[in-house]
Amino acid sequence: MAGKAERTRQHIIEKAAPFFNKKGYADTSLSDITAATGLTKGAIYGNFENKDELALAVFSYNLDRLAGGMLLAMQQQENAVDQLLAMIRYYRGVYQQVSVQGGCPVMNAAVEADDNFPALKVKVKGAVKNWTRTIARTIDTGKKEGSIRSQTDSGAMATLLIALIEGGLMLAKLADDAGPLQVTLDRAEKIIRTELEK
Repeated sequence: MAGKAERTRQHIIEKAAPFFNKKGYADTSLSDITAATGLTKGAIYGNFENKDELALAVFSYNLDRLAGGMLLAMQQQENAVDQLLAMIRYYRGVYQQVSVQGGCPVMNAAVEADDNFPALKVKVKGAVKNWTRTIARTIDTGKKEGSIRSQTDSGAMATLLIALIEGGLMLAKLADDAGPLQVTLDRAEKIIRTELEK
């Protein structure tokens, strides 16, 4: 069981997360955080050295929630093709929740951190690298089990699938409509079924 300090830290992260994802890392103020948590500035800074440390913890929290659901959906499938299709279904199903929470935390952080927050950029790059690796390993497993064509370039296909998912999320967020995401996810599913699956 977590101690009081850990519970307080987690409370701050959970309450601050929507602000960082919706308003951005630069525009989320300490006043936003104190209002959301009901804690004083001293209590916030008693748990985090500065706003950047909190922002990094919030990104990890938002990422874990999104990626954890995706991985769970994939792990419940028997073979690599079904795992990839489960990933696509996951993003179809989670769009409304992601949209209400301000959009994809990976994309939001990537855009904002590019030049302004090097430590966050490192975390975002790591997240995308891990996602790419997860998809590529799934494809490699599929090649070994015989469900995916052996000539498939696992890394390139992983990059393409991520680009379709993230691009669709961005366009859907801009349009305030899931339609663009459904188009890109339909294409990703078609690629899996026609270019990957044996």
